[in-house]
Amino acid sequence: MSTLQPTLNAASAVSIPAPAAPATSAVSAKTWIAVAGATLGAFMAVLNIQIVNASLADIQGAIGAGIDDGGWISTSYLIAEIVVIPLSGWLAQVFSVRIYLLTNAILFLALSIACAFAQDLPQMIALRAVQGFTGGTLIPLAFTLIITLLPKAKQPVGLALFALSATFAPAIGPTIGGYLTENFGWQYIFYVNLVPGIIMIAMLYASLESKPMKLSLLRQGDWLGIVTMAIGLSALQTVLEEGNKDDWFGSPFIVKLSVIAAVALGLFLWIELTTDKPLLNLRLLARRNFGFGILANFLLGIALYGSVFILPVYLSRIQGYNAEQIGMVLAWTGLPQLLLIPLVPRLMQRFDARLVIGIGFALFAASNFMNIYMTNDYATDQLFWPNIVRALGQALVFAPLSAVATAGIEAENAGSASGLFNMMRNLGGAVGIALLQTLLTKREQYHSNVLMQSVSMLEQATQTRIEKLTQYFMAHGVVDHAEAVHRAIAAIGKIVQKQAFILAFSDMFFLLGAALIVALVASLLLKKPGHLDAGGAH
Repeated sequence: MSTLQPTLNAASAVSIPAPAAPATSAVSAKTWIAVAGATLGAFMAVLNIQIVNASLADIQGAIGAGIDDGGWISTSYLIAEIVVIPLSGWLAQVFSVRIYLLTNAILFLALSIACAFAQDLPQMIALRAVQGFTGGTLIPLAFTLIITLLPKAKQPVGLALFALSATFAPAIGPTIGGYLTENFGWQYIFYVNLVPGIIMIAMLYASLESKPMKLSLLRQGDWLGIVTMAIGLSALQTVLEEGNKDDWFGSPFIVKLSVIAAVALGLFLWIELTTDKPLLNLRLLARRNFGFGILANFLLGIALYGSVFILPVYLSRIQGYNAEQIGMVLAWTGLPQLLLIPLVPRLMQRFDARLVIGIGFALFAASNFMNIYMTNDYATDQLFWPNIVRALGQALVFAPLSAVATAGIEAENAGSASGLFNMMRNLGGAVGIALLQTLLTKREQYHSNVLMQSVSMLEQATQTRIEKLTQYFMAHGVVDHAEAVHRAIAAIGKIVQKQAFILAFSDMFFLLGAALIVALVASLLLKKPGHLDAGGAH
């Protein structure tokens, strides 16, 4: 398939370019199989993160890991993934798309099975880190194949397929993870990749033509850029993942990593803007549509991964739901997207893609604002409609945003565009989760202080409540009156803390909604491409 033949351009050493799409919009079955296989791989890579997170407590218990150290099961994967995403385009040039993509697909599947047999924490962390390198490759290459192999008129269909990995997979991941863990055991969250993984490998093997490797490109690589980027992103991802647990800048470890991240990423930016053959063509960010598209995509990452994080925490901590019950609630965010996403390309034919993006962000923001007045009884039924609205908003956003942001991107810059676009969404997710973890604690403390001022021991209502609870405890086996009073006061403290947490969770949904309003503003600054045919710009 000649469209996979890469060429090197001085402006971007990471591209996976293809000849310009033919004037006709006809696409061969082989090309569609390649695109479908690649997007299936991207879907599995994103899904893998969420189903593991949903079952992390069970995995930690099975391999004897503590809560703090066990967090590295996810962190190691995410660090490797965010480092390899911007590297994938260049490595695909070096080793050829077929060899590089197939190798990583096979390794991803093998490592997934190996994780189910991990005996201890070091083994699991090592396996997850290597799996992150392979899974991270599948995401940007799927995106790149869509914008290089498909003619512009067909790109919205490919981007709609990719949206299943970008928005549907994070939403449905907890549902699958919770169900498998509760009914079959945590090992099955890794076995679930087996059948779709074999299908993915077969599709890629049948559709990607052999091309010669270009090992000589290794000598021309932007090695300083690669090293500084890898160090900087690894340090930054670790800070974001571990910062809240380690009290942020109260920890010397976090302080040192923050300095390393700032210095390394600063050097990376300078290198990329001054070298002749950069790893990533950062000058693409100066283009209006791509720059504002990246900003909107970063904020989408904050809200997308932030909502997948905060809702399960609420349901577990406040409502006492187990993993399967949480998954059933989140299913109403995921399942409707299966019906909605395939309709998006048709909407892009009939309406300005920017209008579709704006409506999508508005609905996604509204779904979060619907949750800002939560109460003690706010559970499955109350979350149904916000989740449906969220599903509709997410389904409408991704494909048109991707199409408008990458409209006019030359073939030689496709790898850079793909790496930046996907990296920034993942980075947005890491930033969002870190912010939510920290602010949830801070806002709970704030609301507790405010509420406790109203629960004065001098108030008659408080004394009456303590007396009733004291009688309750004495009627249920507590003999000593002083002990019963102590338990009554402690019970009131727990009630206040629970209410403070509910208010804090409401604040977090408001924050996510606000981030999406900013994303909506960024999307309004996008300009309509010269010609948009079914969402693809010519």
